[in-house]
Amino acid sequence: MEKSENLLLVEDDKEIARIVCDHLRKEGYRVTWASTGKEGWEDFKLDTYDLVLVDLMLPEMDGFTLCKTIRLESDVPLLIVSARAEDESKIRGLDLGADDYLTKPFSLEELSARINSHLRRFRRYLHKQHGKNRIRYSNGLTIDFTNEMVYLNESLVQLTAKELDLLFLLAKNPFHIFTKAELYEHIWQQQNMDGNNTVTVHIKSLRAKLHDETRSAKFIQTVWGAGYRFIGEQLS
Repeated sequence: MEKSENLLLVEDDKEIARIVCDHLRKEGYRVTWASTGKEGWEDFKLDTYDLVLVDLMLPEMDGFTLCKTIRLESDVPLLIVSARAEDESKIRGLDLGADDYLTKPFSLEELSARINSHLRRFRRYLHKQHGKNRIRYSNGLTIDFTNEMVYLNESLVQLTAKELDLLFLLAKNPFHIFTKAELYEHIWQQQNMDGNNTVTVHIKSLRAKLHDETRSAKFIQTVWGAGYRFIGEQLS
């Protein structure tokens, strides 16, 4: 019986990936396979997934970084599947936002049980979150995360794709301080270089469009010597 859930598997071992994909597809899931961390992140941005399975030892972007990157954007269940059995790796993975850690080798039956358990919890979570994707803040700001639209005093704000990505990342993680390097590496998916002024320019443009003054910030606050954070006051 075909299920409605869409899963993403990020695994560089072709044989393991083939076995897991074949098993999950027989269970009725739709499965996308990515063989590198960077490919997994690109696939994640292109579609909507209900659960992501991530190996740790991945080329281009390791599993720890991929988990951290996905968790900043989404509450989707993250299941680490790795041959690394040491407690340090498990603790680090869970601290970065993974929901579970399954050590290789594992049985396909246990994998299915873990997936089913996390999907049940995620469905309950989504039911509770229904209707919360359009958020109103003090000082006239409204963010519609589902339709990717931003309003200021009921008027649509025309943002570029990168400005929108920056605002959404900051707003989804309120009061979390992001350094310029973290913002650049997350949004542009490139390593930050000394003297790079890209983030500063985009933040300045975003603030101008939101009528948000640096010295009396209502939405995006500069934390001097550290970075930026979103301080918008959410209305009930």
